[in-house]
Amino acid sequence: AKIYHIPESDVTHELRTSAKAINFGIMYGKGAFSLGKDLGISVKEADTFLKTYLNTFPKVDGYMQNCIEHAKEKGYVETLFGRALPELASSNFQVRSSGERMARNTPIQGTAADIIKLAMVHVWQRLRDEKLQARLLLQVHDELIVEAPENEVEQVKRILKEEMEQVVSYSVPLTAEVGTGKTWLEAH
Repeated sequence: AKIYHIPESDVTHELRTSAKAINFGIMYGKGAFSLGKDLGISVKEADTFLKTYLNTFPKVDGYMQNCIEHAKEKGYVETLFGRALPELASSNFQVRSSGERMARNTPIQGTAADIIKLAMVHVWQRLRDEKLQARLLLQVHDELIVEAPENEVEQVKRILKEEMEQVVSYSVPLTAEVGTGKTWLEAH
């Protein structure tokens, strides 16, 4: 809603998807060319999106610069759970350069990876503890895929939502959407 300057009630699935691409693109250090390609828009439109985003959220650029400065000073960055990125201390230029790119997004993306892994463990424990036949099959990015008999679907949906939203507590709440279907595509 803030990226497009519209009320939250007007945000569609497509706009949310586009906003996520912009968010991740900025964290990955993408420029207008790459972002335009990802969104299927012109470089000029992507450049406008980037500028609008950084004007709307001026602290983001400062945050990214601080990540890189901190990483250069300390020789590493880490996730909120303490997992470190040692590439910045490498004597190999290519490895070190890759580390500098990763320094921008490791605190965010690395923390997200840590969170989904914790959620996986919690979901698996709940399925086991509640003696369900459902099985945790796969993780795809920020999604967990569970196979469950029809009579367990509602209970499994509740478990997934609870565990994914409550696995950590931050000032901004985590939200999870749960879909069902005979295939992964149907579940979306």
